[in-house]
Amino acid sequence: MQFQVTEIEFDFTDDSGEDCLSENTRQAIYEETIGQIWEADDEEDLVEEITCATGWCIKSIDYRHVLQ
Repeated sequence: MQFQVTEIEFDFTDDSGEDCLSENTRQAIYEETIGQIWEADDEEDLVEEITCATGWCIKSIDYRHVLQ
């Protein structure tokens, strides 16, 4: 299935709970994710795909199914 991410919240903190990225870097990661079409089996797989692609865990995500 194909999914288009409409909103996403990443966990940009390190092990100590400190925010470890600049605003520009966070914005670049959002821009690479929001609006993109992702191929995944289900929501759990979608989260895993984005986590692997960005290297950051996801706190919350909203998306829509893309009909072919």
